[in-house]
Amino acid sequence: MMKMRGLFLAGCLVAIGGCSAPDATEAPPKTGIANPASEFCVQQGGRVEIRDGANGQTGFCHLPDGKVIEEWEYFRANQPPAES
Repeated sequence: MMKMRGLFLAGCLVAIGGCSAPDATEAPPKTGIANPASEFCVQQGGRVEIRDGANGQTGFCHLPDGKVIEEWEYFRANQPPAES
């Protein structure tokens, strides 16, 4: 009888323990490589805007002087020529 009572109590504890809420864990931060054109825009004091278009997404750089230019076009136009 005591053995049966002990097994019942152990079973209840296991059942109650299984009903507890799981620990709240945060999703791991996403890691990736920054877009060089976007980074360059921001370094020059600009603000990046991503627009959805028929061919996907395109980034635009809003410059401090009010000009808006496609970020890769701006990046390429302001990079020194590659050495050969």
